[in-house]
Amino acid sequence: MVKQISVFLENKSGRLVRVAQALGEANINIRGLSIADTSDFGILRLIVDQPDKAVAELKNRGVMATVTEVIAMEVPDQPGGLAKVLAYLEAAGINIEYLYSFVEKQSRDAIIMMRVEKIQEALAVLEENNIPILSGERIYSL
Repeated sequence: MVKQISVFLENKSGRLVRVAQALGEANINIRGLSIADTSDFGILRLIVDQPDKAVAELKNRGVMATVTEVIAMEVPDQPGGLAKVLAYLEAAGINIEYLYSFVEKQSRDAIIMMRVEKIQEALAVLEENNIPILSGERIYSL
């Protein structure tokens, strides 16, 4: 499992840069991110190299941040690669709450970060179908 930081931000100028600056000043490297927004607020999802330190640093600065566990998996970087993996999960009745890609420069496979309702069941399905699951330590060190 990988620790993902979720940061709730008002959809106003300067909010995102303050988070990025806070992490930079704390010597925390952002490895991947995703932003979902509405007209009033956004959810910034971050994968960083030091997740526990990042949450503490953000909270110390008055930023609302939480930790969520997500699955990191390698998917063949080819047409239909993701569809095949998603079909395994769909057949098992596992709902995907969200997913996003993670940029990694050393492999031919794509890395996908995924949040599901039934984490343990999803892990079992992925393992049964020989989908490589990446540990938090591996992701943080990329």
